[in-house]
Amino acid sequence: MGGISVNSWYNLLPRNPWLSVYIWVIFCVLPFFFIFRTSEPINIAIGILMVFLFLLCYRFSFKSQSGLVYMWLSFEMAINVGLTLLFGYVYLALFTAFFIGNIRRPVGFFIMYGIHIALTIGAIVAGFFIEINLFLPQVHFLILTLIGVVLLPFNLYNHNKQEKLEGQLVYAQERISELTIVAERQRIARDLHDTLGQKLSLIGLKSDLVGKLITRDPERAAKELQDIRQTASVALNEVRELVSNMRTVRLTEEMSRVEQVLRAAEINLTVDGHPVYHDIPPIIENVLSMCLKEAVTNLVKHSFATCCTITFHPSSEVYAITVSDDGIGLLEGADALPGNGLSGMRERLDFVNGTLQIQQLASGGTALTFEVPSILKHIVKE
Repeated sequence: MGGISVNSWYNLLPRNPWLSVYIWVIFCVLPFFFIFRTSEPINIAIGILMVFLFLLCYRFSFKSQSGLVYMWLSFEMAINVGLTLLFGYVYLALFTAFFIGNIRRPVGFFIMYGIHIALTIGAIVAGFFIEINLFLPQVHFLILTLIGVVLLPFNLYNHNKQEKLEGQLVYAQERISELTIVAERQRIARDLHDTLGQKLSLIGLKSDLVGKLITRDPERAAKELQDIRQTASVALNEVRELVSNMRTVRLTEEMSRVEQVLRAAEINLTVDGHPVYHDIPPIIENVLSMCLKEAVTNLVKHSFATCCTITFHPSSEVYAITVSDDGIGLLEGADALPGNGLSGMRERLDFVNGTLQIQQLASGGTALTFEVPSILKHIVKE
């Protein structure tokens, strides 16, 4: 959409989007009260037509591209002026101000913002000169409307700008994470090549030599076999040392980041249990940490929740974590949609024989439980 942020254009109050619908209905009904105060049928017909034209322009302004946005916005301003002068109804100017606040281009925003303020103030002042009795009884509401026309666009513009910067920051962090993973893979491949390449080549050469010497010189063949075993043992120790030096994302570290994210999103966090599992293999803890991060990210982006509960289940059979919220829950089939992170969580858990369970709570929220059998710790250690 040409320069307009319409992620939730109908949402005046983000924490309760339905409340904005009620406000919209009230402000759409009020014009008819002002219109029907006149007794002349022609004026009533003109007023009704102007209201419906405003609604039509307002709808088209969110559907239009590029320069057409400013055309429909100009029509809205003209209708606002007409309603103000003819019927003393200025309050639809708040919705025009709301739309202007969603313009992303700075030049377009400031031009339309200045024009709208000038036309609104000019229409009100002219209305006082034309028919003071129509405007004087509602002067308090007119002052509040002017304050809204001045402040609402700036607040929305700054809010959208902040959201854009936050989105760019999240994208940059994701790109950094991807590049870090690629760099880590390259480092591991290089270290494995440097560690094992020469020794495996030596083992292959000595094995060929043993095959030739086993009948001609059994004693030398036995000595070469001993060298092969020693070389393999050294290579195994070097691989173990390389694996042990790989950085693992600890659950305690991830919990610190989770607390920061939820605090920034103004979501209350309750932690049940402790993010410490004894004798947990690094690879399993790494998978659980990544799943916890993904679950909280989904919660913040999509749930509209105000509270989050993270439960660490103490059990000798499984390592399990539950992330629940009081949000809007998952739509039917939403867990199968691409891009929501659930498929990535399942892939990580499948790698360590883990499972992901999604439960719709009676309160309307969602609970995600991911668990890994603790029996894997013996396999990993071996």
